[in-house]
Amino acid sequence: MAETLLEAAKNFVPLIRANLDQIDSECQLPSDLAEDMGNKGLFGLYVPKSLGGPEADPITAFPVVEEISRADGSAGWCCFNGTALTAAVSRISVEAAKELFGDPPTIRGSGSARSGGTAKVTDGGYVINGRWNYLSGVDHAKCLFLNCDLVDDNGPVLSEDGSQVTKVAVVPVDSGKVITNWNTMGMRGTASNDAEYTDMFVPESHTYSRAAPAVHVGPLWNPQTAILLSWTLASANALGMARGAMDSFMELATAGSTTSTMLLRDRSAVQTTVGECEAIIGAGRSYVLSAVGSMWESQVAKSADLMDKAVHARLAIAHAIRQSVKVVDMLFYAAGTGAIHHSNLLERYFRDLHVSGQHISGLHSNYEYGGQALLGAERTAMTYA
Repeated sequence: MAETLLEAAKNFVPLIRANLDQIDSECQLPSDLAEDMGNKGLFGLYVPKSLGGPEADPITAFPVVEEISRADGSAGWCCFNGTALTAAVSRISVEAAKELFGDPPTIRGSGSARSGGTAKVTDGGYVINGRWNYLSGVDHAKCLFLNCDLVDDNGPVLSEDGSQVTKVAVVPVDSGKVITNWNTMGMRGTASNDAEYTDMFVPESHTYSRAAPAVHVGPLWNPQTAILLSWTLASANALGMARGAMDSFMELATAGSTTSTMLLRDRSAVQTTVGECEAIIGAGRSYVLSAVGSMWESQVAKSADLMDKAVHARLAIAHAIRQSVKVVDMLFYAAGTGAIHHSNLLERYFRDLHVSGQHISGLHSNYEYGGQALLGAERTAMTYA
């Protein structure tokens, strides 16, 4: 029987754990580890089968990212972010994908939804200039998906409502300059560096508009919910780290204390904290899988209630991320002085969750957006972009 994605993820756990210090110190995944994970499709879970990808649905992909994240947040983030970016390969032709990623294609990507530069209209395509940041996994990516402000000889190209028109350019990493500047308190191994491109020609076939329909047919690439399918894996990353923090705390709870002979596990306050954290993780996970599963069913069936389901999915995702941060805070406090030492992994999950929790998918504005949608009020909260 062929190895499942989840089995592949589990098989990488020992190797990931053996490389934790290197991941943190070098601010990227070891190249051989990244290569092997990429070959198993773990950085492109939503890539079409026609391009050699797993084409996993979100409910199948969720525990894969969760399992990797339980071992290391950065490795799990690369699975989430790589999947989110490479799913966009569905918006260019098979021929263009092979030109960019090889034949057969090896689709590993990074990119930025932020518009870090411009794409100027020229014969046959565009000339891009700019610098893009937060390019997670750029160290093992083959191409970047870069959102650009569209310009022509007259200046910025605007839509009918006066907003800036954008275009995503898919470009080889080695055609630009990677600026190594990722040095953070947590999620250090994601290699979320910058890249700069100067006067680079990009043919029209290597670009797409974010709201345009996919070239490939299937519910996985509906532009209406594409961002939520990627954010689903952001919540898997957070919940996986929360579970990893629980694992680490359990080890601390059976060790001695610097000030007391009583084990942590025998203290009432600690027992209460563990019980509450277990309930929080389980509830958050169930909410995501239920809400996203319901949205996915509507997406597959092409039901009219899809965007109503999407509101609940967005709430569930944000809630799971925020609650994961809460869990690690509770555990870190309950562990006392023992939590601060590098010799245990709790401090690592604490750092990583407090960084990943700053991602747009976990911001409180998602609650505001959900509330506005449920109340039928004007939606003024932060948008998906």
